[in-house]
Amino acid sequence: MVRDGYYYAAFLILAAVLIGWLASPVWAVPCLLLATFFLWFFRDPERVIPADPGAIVSPADGKVTDVSNVRVDGKPWTRISIFLNVFDVHVNRSPVAGIIREVRYQRGKFLNAMTEACADHNEQNIVTVAGEGHTLIFKQIAGLLARRIIFTKKVGDAVRRGERVGLIKFGSRTDVVLSPMAKVQVKVGDRVKGGASVLAYLAPVEAELVTAGAQVREGER
Repeated sequence: MVRDGYYYAAFLILAAVLIGWLASPVWAVPCLLLATFFLWFFRDPERVIPADPGAIVSPADGKVTDVSNVRVDGKPWTRISIFLNVFDVHVNRSPVAGIIREVRYQRGKFLNAMTEACADHNEQNIVTVAGEGHTLIFKQIAGLLARRIIFTKKVGDAVRRGERVGLIKFGSRTDVVLSPMAKVQVKVGDRVKGGASVLAYLAPVEAELVTAGAQVREGER
């Protein structure tokens, strides 16, 4: 359980007690139902992290909504987008083991996270991770309901594959931008689990070639 869930639930339970005391127990029921929802929403289940060499795991639970080619510093890369609805686990995990090379927070809009435009224009946290022979970007992107993005690591920190690194509150999206040489294992419509589902594989030899010349900061397509 993410501790934020306890804070929301405690406030609502206190409100329910006050409403039940000042008015009627019946009016306290909505607050108790909301408290139960928040405790469920902020759940943080344990996951079995794949140990396969070159595996890139999903940074979040959700539905794959896009697998496409994008331009990063003028070069072709692959982007995998995952949409999180309010019923998904919202804890975010690192797709690979490595070192956090860059963290850049971008202010922006709160468009529907299902739309194409949200990848460029929505409020988001852009993280570059280098390790396991390759470098990639993953994004925490706010949606219509998401108004707060949490990232618990800083530049220079080492992370393990599948390690918890943050949280996006309520509906949102995560993107993974990786080498076009990666062998993608998912397709649009697939459901994935953060830290447990493999999005793609990058062969060790290919990964070394990519890392040698990679300058990973997403730019214009």
